[in-house]
Amino acid sequence: MAAPSHDLIADAPVAIHHRPAHAPATPGAPTLLPGLALSAALAAGAFGLRLVPGLGLFSPMILAIVAGMALHNVIGTPARAKPGVAFSMRRVLRLAIILLGLQLTAAQIIEVGARGLAVIALSLTGTFVFTVWMGRLLGIDRKLAELIAAGTSICGASAVIATNTVTRAHDEDVAYAVACVTVFGSIAMFIYPLLPALLHLDAHAFGLWSGASIHEIAQVVAAAFQQGQQAGEFGTIAKLARVMLLAPVVLTLGLLATRRARHGGETRSNAQPPLPWFVFGFIALVGLNSVISIPAEMKTVIVTATTFLLSMALAAMGLETDFAKLKAKGLRPLALGLLAFLFIAGFSLALVKLTT
Repeated sequence: MAAPSHDLIADAPVAIHHRPAHAPATPGAPTLLPGLALSAALAAGAFGLRLVPGLGLFSPMILAIVAGMALHNVIGTPARAKPGVAFSMRRVLRLAIILLGLQLTAAQIIEVGARGLAVIALSLTGTFVFTVWMGRLLGIDRKLAELIAAGTSICGASAVIATNTVTRAHDEDVAYAVACVTVFGSIAMFIYPLLPALLHLDAHAFGLWSGASIHEIAQVVAAAFQQGQQAGEFGTIAKLARVMLLAPVVLTLGLLATRRARHGGETRSNAQPPLPWFVFGFIALVGLNSVISIPAEMKTVIVTATTFLLSMALAAMGLETDFAKLKAKGLRPLALGLLAFLFIAGFSLALVKLTT
């Protein structure tokens, strides 16, 4: 028995010597805390900023990315916060998109009607194809064009960052695309309420037009409700139905990305489909929300939590965005955002006129 005991004692210093090398693997999660805390603080600050007169028109997501960009470019993002910031940009984002499913039901989609759904689907598809095509003509990188197309045609900043899970563009591209949809969505939010009488749109038609073409959910709500309760409610439902199309768009882009990778000669491991698993979670929660009744109080909490998580993800995106790199991209992507905005506004309006 003495020999085995001696061997154990002899090996003990080796085990003790190597333990610190493996230490980070055990408490690895705590290294995320500085970045998560910073992202959460910026998101909380964005909610607070909405109490400032005039800023309530902007969603916390938009204010969060602006705050993140300001902090990064004025002070700098602390190195120890980087892991948590990256976690917020990816994992927290995916969780938030899954939770978006609890804001939709099959009944709401049915309420839009076949004609309304046709207007929304055609507007989305036409705008996405037009934007990518125009981006090619303007010489804009395909990935950036796809992000602007997604943000304009689907649901603003949420669509931009969801689409980037398969597009895999640079952080500056994502920030630029978010800036584009924020600027032109805000313009739409102020201009649309001035147009119903001029365009001879009743409450139903105006709600459908707003929901089918304005970028962010918050912007749709702000614009549509200025024409009354009926316009506001229908505009919100139409917009939520449009959000539902985020799932098939991201899945389709993922398959196209895989096809391009394989045709480009990448290895099998590098060309595996970037499967956006969170989209299936989103669809599952839409189904769950359609068959069970969630109390209004709980739904309010879920909506707030989802918005907070999305704001965290965008704050993290801002913390990774360099103004110098944005400036280097020039004004052509902004011009693309303008053209995409004009297209979806005009094309969807024509479809609304034809179907109502």
